[in-house]
Amino acid sequence: MKKKIRNFKILNINFGPQHPAAHGVLRILLELKGEIIKKIDPHIGLLHRGTEKLLENKTYIQGLPYFDRLDYVSMMVQEHGYCLSIEKIESTKIPLRAKIIRVIFSELTRLLNHLLSLTTHALDVGAMTPFLWGFEEREKIFSFYEKVSGARMHAAFFRPGGLAYDLPLNLILEIYIFCKQFSSRIDEIEEMLTLNRIWIQRLKNIGIISKKFSESWSLSGILLRGSGTCWDLRKADPYEIYNFLNFQIPTGLKGDCYERYLLRVEEMRQSLKIIIQCVNLIKTGPINTVNFKMKFKNQFFKYDMEKLILHFKRFSKGFLIKPGSTYIGIEAPKGEFGVYLKSVGENKPYRCKIRAPGFFHLQSLIPLSKNIFLSDLVTLIGTCDVVLGEIDR
Repeated sequence: MKKKIRNFKILNINFGPQHPAAHGVLRILLELKGEIIKKIDPHIGLLHRGTEKLLENKTYIQGLPYFDRLDYVSMMVQEHGYCLSIEKIESTKIPLRAKIIRVIFSELTRLLNHLLSLTTHALDVGAMTPFLWGFEEREKIFSFYEKVSGARMHAAFFRPGGLAYDLPLNLILEIYIFCKQFSSRIDEIEEMLTLNRIWIQRLKNIGIISKKFSESWSLSGILLRGSGTCWDLRKADPYEIYNFLNFQIPTGLKGDCYERYLLRVEEMRQSLKIIIQCVNLIKTGPINTVNFKMKFKNQFFKYDMEKLILHFKRFSKGFLIKPGSTYIGIEAPKGEFGVYLKSVGENKPYRCKIRAPGFFHLQSLIPLSKNIFLSDLVTLIGTCDVVLGEIDR
């Protein structure tokens, strides 16, 4: 008896932006043959706010809060790249205390990002409990944000030349206590997921990224290190005090979704190690670079009115930076976040171009998702860790 061969009809469907596993306003047009993906077309034009163009019409300080709203899961890290680019053009050196505080909050932000990435990915695959555990810990980190800036998310805490405010009393002790207990929370998540049979089946051998592919598609962060390339800007091109700190860069071998999960877990452990080192290093001192035009206590101005006028001008018209251009890349939680800044000596940038790591990761989905199951696309998007704010800026 002859076997009847089924002819599958090609089906075109929308994945997102309303799909709970689409992560934000990502829309993907899928071409399916049965449950097998034959072609995808990511659409990223649903959030576009024209950030790069807006920055050309804002003073340097007015432009800072826009960076909080790019990758709205890694807020202070985005500010960090922008501040470093301004400081590089001006050849500004900031005090050691400010550098240490910046590193502490950058690593706390890395924990924020990875907690959201891991727990929402687990939720997409079907595990709900890690999501509840992880968001409880994220609330504690948000409380640190609030104590230093007054805002839970969009802090605008890093400033060109240093920080907006110094740390409140006892916050360093609170951060230290948090770091000591947080490793046990990571253990709990690992106990539920790492050796879980369903989790392994859903992630292993899915979305394999080779070393050659990751380098040729300009991938960075976990997607690059998962394929075996040991590249982290905190080690390769150190900024702030990273060259004085002791930490490891975890790398993978196979480059599949399961390895990327393991690397994010290990990166959280390394971030805790960095924060504890910084807590032990921190000492009293200034948090901003010395600017004699703003040092009112030294009787630089004769009358209080002159101080008030300069203060008003600084906040209304902003400050000038010398002509020049620069590019600064930092190791954001998702990969290399870069800021190209061009100044012509005015109080606002002539050009500000942002390199978002998620943009490159999202375009790599096109070849990676060919001939995989529709259910595996959810896993692949989860380990790519895309946030549309920085992609569709």
